[in-house]
Amino acid sequence: MPSSLEQIYDVHAGALYAFLLNCTRNHALVQDVLQEVFLKLARTPSLLKKARDPRSFLLRIAHNALLDLVRHSGTRAAYEEKHAGEASTLFLPEFPSDDEAFRSSVEAALQDLPQEQRAVLHLKLWESLTFSQIAETLEISQHTAASRYRYALDKLRDVLRPVYEERL
Repeated sequence: MPSSLEQIYDVHAGALYAFLLNCTRNHALVQDVLQEVFLKLARTPSLLKKARDPRSFLLRIAHNALLDLVRHSGTRAAYEEKHAGEASTLFLPEFPSDDEAFRSSVEAALQDLPQEQRAVLHLKLWESLTFSQIAETLEISQHTAASRYRYALDKLRDVLRPVYEERL
């Protein structure tokens, strides 16, 4: 496990940034949340030493910091409504064997998912967390985590199936 704050940042900041961006679609808010997370770690260096899984623990801290910031600036619904139309590129243009139209379709489909489902999907697919770890990270039950994941996949399948079939 990395020992210094700089090492912790180097190892985990990218994953935290991607997770938060997938949840919010707002680069400025993500930067604010990351700052809060690493300030918390700087103020309480022993915090991470108690964690069984440092990545899951940091993702939970980031998720809670995001919720706190959103609650502080208004209701969650007002935030989601305000940022629902904002697009943010999740995939690099160099994504192998991909074209712009397909990439845009996937990004739009992900953006249309409810935030709770996007968060679970991201943790499962990009972070390879188990449903138990996701439940602990997001402070929900394992059943809820699995359900949100299944609903997200079902919605993505329904939306992306025509796009995929069109490419064949």
